[in-house]
Amino acid sequence: MLTAFARAFKTPDLRKKLLFTLGIIVLYRLGAHIPVPGVSYENVQTCVDQASKGNNSLFGLVNMFSGGALLQITIFALGIMPYITASIILQLLTVVIPRLEALKKEGQSGTAKITQYTRYLTVALAILQGTGLVATARSGALFSGCPVADQIVPNQSIFTTIVMVITMTAGTAAVMWLGELITDRGIGNGMSILMFISIAASFPGALWAIKTSGKLADGWIEFITVILIGFVMVGLVVFVEQAQRRVPVQYAKRMIGRRSYGGTSTYIPLKVNQAGVIPVIFASSLLYIPALIVQFSNSTAGWATWIQDHFVKGDHPYYIATYFLLIVFFAFFYVAISFNPEEVADNMKKYGGFIPGIRAGRPTAEYLSYVLNRITWPGSLYLGLIALVPTMALAGFGGANQNFPFGGTSILIIVGVGLETVKQIESQLQQRNYEGFLR
Repeated sequence: MLTAFARAFKTPDLRKKLLFTLGIIVLYRLGAHIPVPGVSYENVQTCVDQASKGNNSLFGLVNMFSGGALLQITIFALGIMPYITASIILQLLTVVIPRLEALKKEGQSGTAKITQYTRYLTVALAILQGTGLVATARSGALFSGCPVADQIVPNQSIFTTIVMVITMTAGTAAVMWLGELITDRGIGNGMSILMFISIAASFPGALWAIKTSGKLADGWIEFITVILIGFVMVGLVVFVEQAQRRVPVQYAKRMIGRRSYGGTSTYIPLKVNQAGVIPVIFASSLLYIPALIVQFSNSTAGWATWIQDHFVKGDHPYYIATYFLLIVFFAFFYVAISFNPEEVADNMKKYGGFIPGIRAGRPTAEYLSYVLNRITWPGSLYLGLIALVPTMALAGFGGANQNFPFGGTSILIIVGVGLETVKQIESQLQQRNYEGFLR
């Protein structure tokens, strides 16, 4: 990987792309530290320090995707999360709404139209989430237990509230624009790279908090142990993310005039983790809903107390079991809507392709569905273990929760984006260093 980056910096046009991407990253991180107008910076810092000591992780997932900007209430407080949510919603609606499915099949023009819809939905979600964040901050529920939580927004007039919502919505639109700039003029995968940076930005602080709260050798034993566990987790994730089941496909040879076409053999790569990190995000989001309801209702009823005791702390057995089952369910659900065996079988039949030993048409679709179900089981169990094992193994180090830097969501995203970025850089290097048959 380091060799690919070194070679990229030696290539003039790739060096410009890398420097442009780094400049966008600097702007993104700068915006994550500029507070929204109308927010008391001193009171926010007081509550953030108290929340970090108390390990309040109710908004931990969204805060992680924003690079810590959510709890700081900055102009990029919402971060990339509205765009991720909009993309997932559009992807799910493509299966349900025939119009979107037809656009998807139109090729580049249809994809551009779906991208435009995603932008509109991102802005709408940003307005909704921004309004919710401002209302939460005004009521003091954003930092429960903080003595100055209700003084985060000193001026609670309608004008100040509207300005705060518009500022955060514009910040989300700016983040979306920065991501598209990286995709067009940088090294590609702009949104994924911004997500990578947001998560990686919380690593140094979280690791140093473990060192300062450690008791063995002034915290260095815990610090080194967590680093070693992190390397093991990264290696395991890389190994599974690269694993795939290759279904062989043979294309029949056809004679057109005096020329023969086809007769080639290829394969369909079915990844073990076909769903990626989406099931973990879905499961985490669903598990936040009961805790949010309790926090906003301020209820002291029996049901509220039961949820507070069982579904807020990430190390409770009920939370762990529910989290694991939701990840497995969403893994099968997302694979079912993202990969259509019947469509793949029809395309193979149209172009004269077949799987050796399997009839074309419906038997091919049934075979692909059978193989996909077989490899989705280990993939879903792997996602559940990756999401939960770090939580349980690191529970003794600084009170790690489900959003600890070496937890499931962060590791999966960082490794996945890192592998994809390196592949893109290597492919661009191969295009510029292709020597051909003659030297």
